[in-house]
Amino acid sequence: MDLSFCLQLLLNGIVIGVIYALVAMGLSLIFGVLEIVNFAHGEFYMLGAMLAYFLTMNARLGYWPTILVVTAVAVGLGCVLYEALLGSLQGEGFERSILLTLGLSMVLQNGAVFVFTTTPKMMQTRYSYSNVSLGDLRVPVMRLLALGLGLLAFGALYLILYRTRVGKAMRGVAQNRDAALMVGIDPRAVSRLAVAIGVGLSGLAGAALAPVYAVHPLMGFSFVFKAFAIIIIGGLGNVAGAAIAAVGLGVLESFVGGFFPLVMVDALAFTSMIAILLLRPQGLFGRGVRV
Repeated sequence: MDLSFCLQLLLNGIVIGVIYALVAMGLSLIFGVLEIVNFAHGEFYMLGAMLAYFLTMNARLGYWPTILVVTAVAVGLGCVLYEALLGSLQGEGFERSILLTLGLSMVLQNGAVFVFTTTPKMMQTRYSYSNVSLGDLRVPVMRLLALGLGLLAFGALYLILYRTRVGKAMRGVAQNRDAALMVGIDPRAVSRLAVAIGVGLSGLAGAALAPVYAVHPLMGFSFVFKAFAIIIIGGLGNVAGAAIAAVGLGVLESFVGGFFPLVMVDALAFTSMIAILLLRPQGLFGRGVRV
């Protein structure tokens, strides 16, 4: 077995796992605070990638300004999403939230098809054809940048959740909404922030992955179901568990795709989810306290 080939598979798996984690952590954060599964979450990943493509290829904006603009726009869309839809769904029943967010997903997806067409497009940056050589291993710079952005986002989210008053308020609302209200925490403001951060992470993931994989309107649909499988594997509402499960799944998919037919890769997340549900229904890192 070629060591350099295995290292290449490992690196590719970590990169895609980190991107999975950005989407899954946002989805898990929203569920942890609002107890709503946002099935439109993958479409914000798609919109982030499409906006990054437009800003880079049409508006001629540089790579780093594009990342900042896309993330800021995604955070703003998260606030709009909460005020327009998710805020009114809290306490309205799990089934209603699933139906409405799935409906929103269909609207965003078909709207993107109408505007963008279904032809896959590739975002080009000044780093697109650059590689870093580490012995026999050649690593595309864009993959390293995507990895770095993901790790930076992980660190920022950890600091927000565990080192700030806002993060403590968010975890308090996730544990007991009524008790948080009694001690002076505004659950609505905290929930809005959680949705903004969650959608922001999804938009960042789309912008980071746009130069690595093709951009098209259908890219978010399968992504959100894979992210949903990841948060079940990690434990519903457990943000750290979602991140660990996502990176593990990315590495596993990379090795399976490297040594077996690619058709097996797409089934891997759901096969793992079924196995975890049978052996440990609360997830690998499930616990009574979410977030």
